[in-house]
Amino acid sequence: MTREEKSKVIADLTTQLGDNTNIYLADISGLDAGTTSNLRRACFKAGVKLAVVKNTLLSKAMDASEKEFAELPEVLKGNTAIMFSETGNAPAKVIKEFRKKSEKPLLKGAFIEEAIYVGDDQLDALVDIKSREELIGEIVGLLQSPAKNVISALKSGGGTLAGIIKTLSEKEG
Repeated sequence: MTREEKSKVIADLTTQLGDNTNIYLADISGLDAGTTSNLRRACFKAGVKLAVVKNTLLSKAMDASEKEFAELPEVLKGNTAIMFSETGNAPAKVIKEFRKKSEKPLLKGAFIEEAIYVGDDQLDALVDIKSREELIGEIVGLLQSPAKNVISALKSGGGTLAGIIKTLSEKEG
């Protein structure tokens, strides 16, 4: 690979790192061609982009990026596959599902909406992460709940309240 080609790959990786808020690094070493192809298919179905990258080039792209990757460049040893996704937990779900049939891929680390996760032991935590849309939906639901209770109480109690007022006014008369 020439110096120009390396520079172009680093520039492309830097752009991809900047454009994506959910980035996973996985170890897929030891997977044969058929298994790797199955992993790519599973990623495609889940809306996850998978690419195998050279560690040195990815490390340089991380340095060039405006994002703070903390200790993620330290996990760049051995084979590294990078996974990009719109949804924070989609790659974790793909990895977990795929590992029911295979020992790999192993999670090296992840960058999710500014948060850093390092190590395969973080996989279950990442699977449970809710997407931004799910969190907004939960918050809206929580905000609507008290208002619905007040409205329903007023509607159901409206007849009772009117009856009490009528009774009180008749007693005074």
